[in-house]
Amino acid sequence: MLRSDAITKGLQRSPNRAMLRAVGFGDGDFGKPIIGIANGYSTITPCNIGLNDLARRAEQAAHGAGAMPQMFGTITVSDGISMGTEGMKYSLVSREVIADSIETACNAQSMDGLLAIGGCDKNMPGAMLAMARMNIPAIFVYGGTIKPGKLGPCDLTVVSAFEAVGQLSGGRIDEAELLAIEKNACPGAGSCGGMFTANTMSSAFEAFGLSLPYSSTMAAEDPEKAESAARSAEVLVQAIGAGIRPRDLLTREAFENAIAVIMAVGGSTNSVLHLLAIARTAGVPLTIDDFETIRQKVPVICDLKPSGRYVTVDLHRAGGIPQVMKLLLDGGLLHGDCRTIEGRTLAEVLAEVPSEPPAGQDVIRPLSNPLYAQGHLAILRGNLAEEGSVAKISGVKNPVITGPARVFESEEDALAAILAKRISAGDVVVIRYEGPVGGPGMREMLAPTAAIIGEGLGDSVALITDGRFSGGTYGMVVGHVAPEAAVGGTIGLVQEGDSITVDAKQRLLQLNVDAEELARRRSAWSKPAPRYRTGVLGKYARLVSSSSLGAVTDLPPD
Repeated sequence: MLRSDAITKGLQRSPNRAMLRAVGFGDGDFGKPIIGIANGYSTITPCNIGLNDLARRAEQAAHGAGAMPQMFGTITVSDGISMGTEGMKYSLVSREVIADSIETACNAQSMDGLLAIGGCDKNMPGAMLAMARMNIPAIFVYGGTIKPGKLGPCDLTVVSAFEAVGQLSGGRIDEAELLAIEKNACPGAGSCGGMFTANTMSSAFEAFGLSLPYSSTMAAEDPEKAESAARSAEVLVQAIGAGIRPRDLLTREAFENAIAVIMAVGGSTNSVLHLLAIARTAGVPLTIDDFETIRQKVPVICDLKPSGRYVTVDLHRAGGIPQVMKLLLDGGLLHGDCRTIEGRTLAEVLAEVPSEPPAGQDVIRPLSNPLYAQGHLAILRGNLAEEGSVAKISGVKNPVITGPARVFESEEDALAAILAKRISAGDVVVIRYEGPVGGPGMREMLAPTAAIIGEGLGDSVALITDGRFSGGTYGMVVGHVAPEAAVGGTIGLVQEGDSITVDAKQRLLQLNVDAEELARRRSAWSKPAPRYRTGVLGKYARLVSSSSLGAVTDLPPD
């Protein structure tokens, strides 16, 4: 029995069938499974500009496999274009809008399965949230990574342009070189090319078994990406017949696998937020501290941007995520008995993958010679982050900084100070009231972090925030500080010049002010008025949970 029988079977459904006939159904089609194709295509961003071609290939393949595909659109916003502006407040919000829209379309139309196609930071976890909510057979098709831009011998990504702004401010390049970087950073279709958020999430989805092997690192413009989209539709039709559902695959062990892969490839801090949200939706017990537990066991074995040398197409040529997972499996760091959407176990998927990375490349290293002995996403706690915070410590030469707080109430104010050279080595930059509630929307802070790198301060300045960081961020940065300032978190009590310790070794984020003084400041603190009272941002601020719970908007009432 199919879910779609509710709209296709019985005399009383004659009007329903009449509507379906108008969109292409014939007499023999009403017993076929109806597959929703959630198409994130738009011309807003290069990440999504190629998705429609993939959706059409998937549509054709679904027809050929004996299903009836129905395509519908879902939104996207471009983090890279909205970065550093008020528009960035809508980025994380869009994850919830996307999840809501996919759930709404699929459940309203009684669809039997979902093939979601996305290529940007939020339509990927948004789709996965919808899959976990509905628990109908589903597969994710990644739109693919962009190929690197070229300027002389250098590979460029969009982060190169952000860092170039700081380099210009620091007198390290001139305006002509800045313009050359701008013109060459993004050469075509695809998601940002390093191990930034989109490629991190695609890697996690492949580890979950909800995307096909090798698909998470394919280039958007290469023919194999379209072939993978078609194959995904065929696999989904088989999964509907076999009754394989997302929550069958999204087990605790599958989340541990995804976290291990994220650590091994040096993935984005945003993955912590998104995996917590997906786990909560799937009913899987997962906490922010689980990331720290796995981090201590799993080394970073991939030398990828933003802190490394290579881009995602280089990782693909070296064997992609299957090669990474095979090394982890052989090292006892992966659960090989987890099932995939194809009906195979992960160990079966990886059976033919070599146990050693290919010779003649150093994108993927063996476990015996890692880039870093432990993972790069550390969970810091202390009186500044009682619910936890996320530090990305890959490439950090100085893992401990104690210095004076430089306090800013917004990202814009902090960026202006950095570019005006008012930030010095040893400072701890604090950007607050940018959390899920306070922003609202938890903006990413790529502009100030890239400016710090561009100014040459990446090893000597720490930055902490209750907002987020882009997947392109690196350096001594700590985000997701919870509780956030807007709900009374200690970060809202910091004063200019206070001593703060950021210690990645001890996993400590500490405001060095005595308890009596903090109590006095807390009694004098008052909750600020919301920045938005109506519209989607006002609604989001009223509903959203703490970042330590994934910043979701559908927590059940107490």
